[in-house]
Amino acid sequence: MNFLRFISAGLGAAALVASAHAAGGALHPHEPEGGWAFEGPLGELDMESVQRGYQVYREVCSSCHSMRLMSYRNLGEPGGPFYDPEYPNANDNPLVKSFAAMDTVTDPIPDEFGDPVTRPARPSDPFRSPFKNEQQARAANGGAYPPDLSVITKARHGGASYVYSLISGYPSRDATEVRVDGTNVETIIDVSQVESLAHGDDHYEGELIQPTGQYYNPYMAGDTTPQWRGDPRHAPPGGFLAMAPQLMDGRVTYLDGTEATVEQMSIDIANFLQWAGEPKQSQRKSLGLAAMIYLFILAILLWFSFHRIWRNVDH
Repeated sequence: MNFLRFISAGLGAAALVASAHAAGGALHPHEPEGGWAFEGPLGELDMESVQRGYQVYREVCSSCHSMRLMSYRNLGEPGGPFYDPEYPNANDNPLVKSFAAMDTVTDPIPDEFGDPVTRPARPSDPFRSPFKNEQQARAANGGAYPPDLSVITKARHGGASYVYSLISGYPSRDATEVRVDGTNVETIIDVSQVESLAHGDDHYEGELIQPTGQYYNPYMAGDTTPQWRGDPRHAPPGGFLAMAPQLMDGRVTYLDGTEATVEQMSIDIANFLQWAGEPKQSQRKSLGLAAMIYLFILAILLWFSFHRIWRNVDH
């Protein structure tokens, strides 16, 4: 009886997976052409890209998304994108100080009358949050709550590839059409022109109606069936999210002169968030390699020692 229940549960789970797949699901996140420099046991982050990614976060993402687990001084600590050996204490790094001073924060210590005191941020302060609380964030974003990005690459399947795919995966303007019929306004997505869907074997025939205040993205988990005018068994993958496309060519003017294309900015912000999710990963990999070499040499010495000590003993 228990065996039959187990089989029934397995069949039920398989049916749910099949129905979710039929509903569209989401495209699997992919890495950029050439892959990620930080992958593999010896891979290291491209710090120039991380630096540019911080600029993208500051000028684009920070207006809605917080990074509460990060402090400005982390930028100048060993392994950080703006580390300078001349300033072992990141709080003394003038570049980090200038980044922090661009933001105004509320001092945790009020003035003599008990009123809050605002001041330029210091390197020891956490990154400034765009909203005071969740309620204010939802009110400013149509009820949606922008997630904190401190460890987003650890919290999402695909990590940096998810960030890269999502931020660069919105349909182009050529694939979007706004139709006005009297008082009825509809935003139509021509999924046949969505670049990320054009490389597969599937061909979607129909129209995708984008809900008001929502934006289609094939890498966002969801179900497009209710908004799909076509074969309901063959709805396009992906879902809708409240964040509009944020990147366009030239949105950021990079300080190092790099051309700010959507592709480049997507790579850079993904690299920055990968670093933020694990700021010590370069040191961890270096220490791990040294430890493996040490253990390998130790294993050889133990092997020879074993045979030397027990050479006259039958075993």
